[in-house]
Amino acid sequence: MAKILVADDETDIQALITQKFRQEIRNQKYEFIFAINGNDALEKISQNPDIDIVLSDINMPEMDGLTLLSRLNESNPLLKSVIVSAYGDMDNIRIAMNRGAFDFITKPINFDDLALTVNKTLNYVYQIRDTLKALKENNILKMYVDERVLNFMGSREFESSLEANETIEATVVFIDICSFTALSESEAPDVVITLLNQYFDVMVKVILEHGGYIDKFIGDSVMAVFKSGNHLKNCVEAGLEVRREIEALPPLFENLNFKPKITVGIHSGEMISGNIGSSALRRLDYTVIGDVVNTAQRLQSAAQQGQIIISEETFQKIKQDFTMVPVGMVTLKNKATPLQIYEVLNSETQANRP
Repeated sequence: MAKILVADDETDIQALITQKFRQEIRNQKYEFIFAINGNDALEKISQNPDIDIVLSDINMPEMDGLTLLSRLNESNPLLKSVIVSAYGDMDNIRIAMNRGAFDFITKPINFDDLALTVNKTLNYVYQIRDTLKALKENNILKMYVDERVLNFMGSREFESSLEANETIEATVVFIDICSFTALSESEAPDVVITLLNQYFDVMVKVILEHGGYIDKFIGDSVMAVFKSGNHLKNCVEAGLEVRREIEALPPLFENLNFKPKITVGIHSGEMISGNIGSSALRRLDYTVIGDVVNTAQRLQSAAQQGQIIISEETFQKIKQDFTMVPVGMVTLKNKATPLQIYEVLNSETQANRP
């Protein structure tokens, strides 16, 4: 059900809207909330953060519609507004559009036109929300999204309906480029960034092809999450392919003697998925946290150059699918007892190839 805020100080507007849209209200297609001025509208939006669109008059006491538009555009860039006003001159229309109005309707209201405009505006809002949801499914695309929109996505309460905080069963992988910190201290910044981006491009391509998504880049490391299908097997296969492709890369700079190698840590299990960050800074990341995530990172830290390291628990889950060898017992940070770890050499499919 779409929720629509109507801001207008005319006493008969509520009765007219309720009468003209009575069928949509009865069928629970629309719910209308009414405000008598801009200040009242902002308060109603604060009380109902899931409001979809705003219909606003211009001439209202305390706070007029054009000021309300400016306030909404600053704090709620995805909340679209339609101006419904008797002041239909070009100056008011231009000011309204420049302040973020989606459309403009003049009074006396043509309710057929209003119904079409409401439907068009709602469709646009839903399309934007679907797009944002798709972007969040793949965090690598965050860099292409307006920062205001990302902050907005993390700040409004309807976020919970878009992507609920939950406990999930998934697999996490950390991939680190060996000796890259030392390289970054001796080479020019352009060289360092060009190389790092090339390696990240390889990792991202492989991870996406195997059904994972990039959670974050951490210096010269990548954290990725696999949570659909046979996520553990898909993750290990992605790690093997990343290793093959990274090690097969040709030199990018003739005078640079650097052959990239990686270390990989993989762990699977139950973790919390949700928006983590600071509401005060209006900066939140959709990510996963928990012991499984911490263990994956510490397994990567325990890996030697070129190794893909898993725990005994993970080994038992995939021992039929991959060739693996025991490495030994290691003590990981914040773990009371040492863990037996294994190195993944290749998949059984590759091992059985003639």
